[in-house]
Amino acid sequence: MKIKLKPLKDQVIVITGASSGIGLCTAFAAAEKGARLVLAARNEQALYDIAQEINDKGGEAIAIGADVARQQDVQRIADMAMSHFGGFDTWVNNAGVSVYGRLLEVSDEDNRRLFDTNFWGVVYGSQMAAMHLRNRGGAIINIGSVLSDMGIPMQGMYSATKHAVKGFTDSLRIELEEDEAPVSVTLIKPSGINTPYPDHAKNYTDHKLTLPPPVYEPEEVANAILYAATHQKRDLMVGGGGKLMSLTNKIAPGLMDTSSELLMTDMQLLDEPAQHREGALHRPGEGGRIHGRIKDTMPTSLYTRALTNPVVAGAVVAAAGAAALALMGKKRTDNGKRNYKQENTKPEMVEVVEIVEEVNVNPLPPQRPL
Repeated sequence: MKIKLKPLKDQVIVITGASSGIGLCTAFAAAEKGARLVLAARNEQALYDIAQEINDKGGEAIAIGADVARQQDVQRIADMAMSHFGGFDTWVNNAGVSVYGRLLEVSDEDNRRLFDTNFWGVVYGSQMAAMHLRNRGGAIINIGSVLSDMGIPMQGMYSATKHAVKGFTDSLRIELEEDEAPVSVTLIKPSGINTPYPDHAKNYTDHKLTLPPPVYEPEEVANAILYAATHQKRDLMVGGGGKLMSLTNKIAPGLMDTSSELLMTDMQLLDEPAQHREGALHRPGEGGRIHGRIKDTMPTSLYTRALTNPVVAGAVVAAAGAAALALMGKKRTDNGKRNYKQENTKPEMVEVVEIVEEVNVNPLPPQRPL
């Protein structure tokens, strides 16, 4: 069945985890394009302030304090969308948290809470959206991760939740297509994104947390989400770095494992003492902030922009494959662990990603700033 998605200006969009980071960035971008918004998060006060800001600027948004780990809260989000707007057209399952700690150290309580939010929150939201949209059409957009395709140390259980989100999303898509329901189901897989994510994670280490490079800005994810709200797309990787890691993991998993073993732990820890170790796992985090504290980021991803522009997609994908092959052919000269923060050189992965992102293709038309 052909799926027809409305222009953003005609849509009502539900966004969970809308009080900060990717969710907040997407909310502002969608409001700018004329969408009406149902914003949900645990931090009620921050959410109400955000909705008021959008309304003061001529948009239309309502705020709902909700914890997606509770099915009754997700039902309340849908009920509010129905009572205020008469329904919704796109549901974005964005709410998520993380834990930095080794798998044998993290408590069962924390692991279960991680799954309650990252996996069951997506399940509850998707089921609610599917029941509503199967007769009227629309889009379900789930936020996975590059870690939907691979695992890394220090965030092993987070990786497991994102693998679970991918499996659930793929199966839901198949079942809706089998039923010929006019619903688009998209998995967005961001690379490392410069949001308050490390500040909101529960921290089992003695160090302040960060993200391994390359790190992209949240506007890139917001662009991908809004593209998926208006175009049927199976999945979208945000960032050439994520695509390269995923591709390498598929064709040379041993190499990816070795690279992660040698580099990934150090690249997630700063040489600064840990602060706010509890994070936002069991309680609402700081709201109202889109960007994180990482300074050296990649502001755009040509690879991701190409995925939303078929003219240049082939050239960029070919460049990503060539770069991955070049990475596999490059021999390591050191056998010991490297501390990325203490060296004045870039990891090989970052060097190859820069090749992918800088591939010489026709430039995309300018994007309206978010």
